[in-house]
Amino acid sequence: MSTQSLLTPSLITKETLVILENNLVAAGKVNRQFENQFVKIGSSITVRKPNRFRVTSGPGLSIQNIVEPSTSITINQQKHVDFQFTSQDLTLTVEEFSERYLKPAAAELANTIDFDVLTNYNQVSNEVGSPGVLPANFSAIAAVGQRMDENAVPQDGRVLILNPAAYWSLANSLVSLFVRSVSEPALKGFLANIANFEIYMDQNIQAQTVGAFAGSPVVNGASQTGASLVTNGWTASITNLLNIGDVITLTGVNNVNPKSRASTQIQKNFVVTAQVNSDSGGNATIPISPAITTSGAYQNVTGSPANLAPIQVKGTTVTAYAQNIGFVRDAFGLVTVPLELPQGVDFGAREMYKNISMRIIRAYDINNDVFPCRIDILYGTATFYEELAVRLTN
Repeated sequence: MSTQSLLTPSLITKETLVILENNLVAAGKVNRQFENQFVKIGSSITVRKPNRFRVTSGPGLSIQNIVEPSTSITINQQKHVDFQFTSQDLTLTVEEFSERYLKPAAAELANTIDFDVLTNYNQVSNEVGSPGVLPANFSAIAAVGQRMDENAVPQDGRVLILNPAAYWSLANSLVSLFVRSVSEPALKGFLANIANFEIYMDQNIQAQTVGAFAGSPVVNGASQTGASLVTNGWTASITNLLNIGDVITLTGVNNVNPKSRASTQIQKNFVVTAQVNSDSGGNATIPISPAITTSGAYQNVTGSPANLAPIQVKGTTVTAYAQNIGFVRDAFGLVTVPLELPQGVDFGAREMYKNISMRIIRAYDINNDVFPCRIDILYGTATFYEELAVRLTN
């Protein structure tokens, strides 16, 4: 008598979900708290960010405007893997079915989610490290931690995700340590808790290709504030002068602590938010984040750049650099929501595993005695608080 068992839709889906979750790295470390709200209100929600205020002195009332800063996340990514199998395959055991169909399909879906979460790196302005130089010792981790501390990022829940080159470079520098709790995990794919960071390796860490900038760029006009910067001095008529995700600094413009507003003595980083080209006169207006704010509760710089203040671009022109990233949970968001189950199919199933919703639909092709099958996920990802993340370039 055969001991093989027929797979049910629910059993197949649960098995796939376990595989998917086990392949997540970055996507498993970000904010997932808004999952349930999308089922009720639609495809997009606004996420409120904390208000900031300034302390005033003396007995007199000094009313401050409430800004109510916010960001949003939209569910607009439906990804799926499609395949078919024969009726004979349905009598395989769960383990065999997983190896042949579910494991490779779920691995691809997991990779897609993870990649899309890490794509948010190009909205992060803070960047440390030396472009083109692998982080090779504790000082690289310390640079990320220092920048986070300067920006008042919470100490708890810090994560640092590295590409394979940076990960194994750091692991190599740690294996000689006589601290067993650090040296042993370094050889097992997890660099333990170091300097308040959980350190992981992720092959989906992406590279930033710096724009084709050239010239001697300067700020064109004093006292500029806001989310765009008028500049000149670039080489004329360059397409892709700066790319989305490029980081620039302005001479004389330093970062400030978000609570004390005291200078950190470090030049403020600004990330380019749209492609920039120079015109025939070498002029370019650069959209930047964060917006230059020189006073009030949201002050983020020591002052506006001076007229003709030199501009520095991080990295070498038209060169790609890995963008390892340190962050806490609320820097980025990920939401997966359940897809509807259609009627009139051979079977359909939908399951949740650790807040990941997956749907499997199977139909039957009578002409060929095969079962077309698709595994779907619906999700969205966004940057919530870019100030809670730091890029470590190499």
